[in-house]
Amino acid sequence: MLRAIGHRFFKMLQQSLYALGFFFQVLRESLFFLRRQKVAFKVLTMQIYFTGVKALGIITLIALAIGAAILINGIAVLPQFGQGNLVYLILITVITRELGPVLTAFIVIARSATAIATELGDMVVTHQIEAYVSIGINPVSYLVVPRFLGVTISTILLTIYFNFIGLFAAFFLTQVIKPIPFFDYFYNLFNALKVVDVITMIMKSLVFGIIISITASYYALKVQVASTEIPVAVIKAVGQGFVLCIIADVIITLVYYI
Repeated sequence: MLRAIGHRFFKMLQQSLYALGFFFQVLRESLFFLRRQKVAFKVLTMQIYFTGVKALGIITLIALAIGAAILINGIAVLPQFGQGNLVYLILITVITRELGPVLTAFIVIARSATAIATELGDMVVTHQIEAYVSIGINPVSYLVVPRFLGVTISTILLTIYFNFIGLFAAFFLTQVIKPIPFFDYFYNLFNALKVVDVITMIMKSLVFGIIISITASYYALKVQVASTEIPVAVIKAVGQGFVLCIIADVIITLVYYI
């Protein structure tokens, strides 16, 4: 039993080191991305379009719903306890620091991580990766790096957009149900918003984007010969992406409060 546990631990450690090495290789190749040919920039552009632009609809809907729900419940309940102004602090805490980055990451995982894992996994099975290697092209540089940068950039921009819709556009939606003075709302909102809140939001979205892209690419390139391995790689990429993003969120939040 101890031997089995030790073997499993050694295997996990080996896989973790391999994944860490893959991550640093992607970072190193990203430094030289500007020297790549136009094909790499085309992949980057298409990745930003798919991850960022095509996700605006679902991001808008979720941000509006959450922002309006928090605002309506806050202004309805908190004044009964003489804490009406707390609704603005709650909006900043829930949307900017927590739900904005996390929900955006989950949407990106559901859409882009699955797409990347499927696409790259299919390229491995159909020997396209071998073709790149045979002509001296590093597949990490031309296939992984553009997706890594595209997903990371898109996650940051989508998180900012989520916060804008959740904090500002939701105000106009609530005017139909429970009107709030325009000046009072934005004055109190900006008083509650701190620079550290914005930094935390950007930091979380950056880390989440890195986790999502690296995890999806890593598991996709672990596919070997059978097409049946691709769904398994997708499931692992999604599951691991969710777990690592939640862990990263907890760690960054702890750092914020410490």
